[in-house]
Amino acid sequence: MKIAGVVKCSFVDYPGKIAAVVFTPGCNLRCVFCHNKKLVSADAACRTTQQEVLTGFKTRRRLLDAVVISGGEPTLQPDLVEFIAEVRALGYLMKLDTNGTRPDVLASIIYARLVDYVAMDIKGPPEKYDAICGVQVDREAVNDSIALLLKHHVEYEFRTTIISQLTREDIIEIGDAIRGARMYVLQRYRELQSSQASRTTRSVSAHHPPLWLEDARQDLSRIVKHCTIRGFDRHEIL
Repeated sequence: MKIAGVVKCSFVDYPGKIAAVVFTPGCNLRCVFCHNKKLVSADAACRTTQQEVLTGFKTRRRLLDAVVISGGEPTLQPDLVEFIAEVRALGYLMKLDTNGTRPDVLASIIYARLVDYVAMDIKGPPEKYDAICGVQVDREAVNDSIALLLKHHVEYEFRTTIISQLTREDIIEIGDAIRGARMYVLQRYRELQSSQASRTTRSVSAHHPPLWLEDARQDLSRIVKHCTIRGFDRHEIL
């Protein structure tokens, strides 16, 4: 599997666990707020090999609880399932970050019980999806991934990045689409360094939380089982 980079230790990418994060290159979306733009191209530089990563995981088993596969979009990797199986055989918990556009791959991983936690991004309401993602998105595929997570035993969270294009009504509409979900996360847009950020990217920046964010969270908590705000300081939203 192509690997563009590895974060050796993270306390935030797998809830409640110490994890390493593996980043794969290539994505089928072009979101204007993407904070991993260098990984969008499938030709992004691969800084390590699969064997080197696996060897590292073998030696660090006592230091880590889990491994997170992120990107880019990992489900585009043709040998993703095999790589996850190899890492899982070392005794790690596994988490997958995905945009939900490849429900067949997601299903194969879940049904084989190769993943313990899935974080799926929901970019916006249907009428804004293509504009936010920068490409035409197969919404049926996204809906299939949502349905798969809602009905299956695997732990999961849906998450939406709060950018200026999204309104309170948009967020509530997303909540209705995932009604009954175990977790919905409203997460802060992460500003790129000025050297990386284009004029378009900067235009979507949300340096401060919108005034409606906490009210929306409270409303969403009546639609999903749990809704949380991630990345904002508490004083910013109260």
